[in-house]
Amino acid sequence: MKKKINVISLGCSKNLVDSELFLSQMAANGYAVSHNSDDSEARIVAINTCGFIGDAKEESVNTILGYADAKNRGLIDKIYVFGCLSERYKDDLKTEIPEVDGIYGKFQIKKMVEDLNADYKMSLSRQRYLTTPSHYAYLKISEGCNRTCSYCAIPKMTGKHKSVSIENLVIEAQSLAEKGVKELLIIAQDLSDYGRDLYKESGLARLIEELSQIKGIEWIKLHYAYPANFPFGILPVMDQKGNVARYLDIALQHCSDHILGLMRRNVTKESTIKLINRIRAEVPGIHIRTTMLVGHPGETSEDFEELKEFVRQMRFERLGVFTYSHEEGTIAGELYEDDVPPEVKQARADELMAIQQEIAAEISASKIGQTLKVVIDRLEGDYFIGRTEFDSPEVDGEILISAASNRLEIGKYYKAQITSADDFDLYGEIYPYTLATN
Repeated sequence: MKKKINVISLGCSKNLVDSELFLSQMAANGYAVSHNSDDSEARIVAINTCGFIGDAKEESVNTILGYADAKNRGLIDKIYVFGCLSERYKDDLKTEIPEVDGIYGKFQIKKMVEDLNADYKMSLSRQRYLTTPSHYAYLKISEGCNRTCSYCAIPKMTGKHKSVSIENLVIEAQSLAEKGVKELLIIAQDLSDYGRDLYKESGLARLIEELSQIKGIEWIKLHYAYPANFPFGILPVMDQKGNVARYLDIALQHCSDHILGLMRRNVTKESTIKLINRIRAEVPGIHIRTTMLVGHPGETSEDFEELKEFVRQMRFERLGVFTYSHEEGTIAGELYEDDVPPEVKQARADELMAIQQEIAAEISASKIGQTLKVVIDRLEGDYFIGRTEFDSPEVDGEILISAASNRLEIGKYYKAQITSADDFDLYGEIYPYTLATN
């Protein structure tokens, strides 16, 4: 019988790609593999951990402890831990959770494969065992980060920014397209720095232009740009290429010059406004997703009021809010006092999201009567659930289409007329033909 291994992925989509690379190696070695399975018969479990903020670390530790208990009860035989948390706290994990059989850093997949008595196959180093629905996949174009944001521990876990070459990414994307992937979700800790280490200038525009030429790719979406040194060359590509979505995820974090300085973001409120206005001018109709961080050390009520007004003024199509987490090993953790009480942080996050909810509702309502290209992700209850060009999986709104009056295929693209909307989601009716091309 085949050995069985269950891989548990925690944290971000970048972690998920690492899990898929590991799963590919194990499957090639004859293992029966499963991903995030609750009822897996696998006697071996590998946990890909997140160590970004307090809640994520707690989830990772609790997951490991849960499987350690299962091992003590004889339900599994081996536990392996890898990823960001073990990169930061390898020695602590060894001491505190002795049930773990192997602990590996973020970049030690090869060693983990070999310690499982498997052969690491270099020919598969960019091959993925997809865990997403077959019609979309994440494409990680770089590792690490050269920024020095006060609140962020990621550079300590992932090291300096390191780009994957355009040639290798095109090969990987072509392989994904051959498997039926139609949507590429481009991810990196910092898209804005892509290629500068390899080509001495931004390579993002050239990369996306080459990816857009791959047969079968319907949408390409960009995630996690940085506002400082933004690669403006990408904007004409987004405007001119039909399969490059008018969608950009760019984390702004704040607008107050006081807080931006404490955060070490190397931007100002004025430069941020000019950036967003230029993006919208050069890519008409673009939907911008951003995140805001509230409760950073030193954030005053005046700073927060300024942030609220900024969100009202800029009317971001997509916005998420996080509360500050005081992390050891970060600049803020070492230099600043965590002086905003937890209840104040949460109240500010709730208030900011209430403002965004009103904005989102107005933007959703403005789409009623429009005809939009839609991909169908799944069938859920009485509805087919899809997404438009302006929505990424799991983080954005969706479009709901009646299953009673439509026979649709998962992973297919359709034209949908928007008939109604709520705060974040749309409802629509399908035109009687599939969109085969852009």
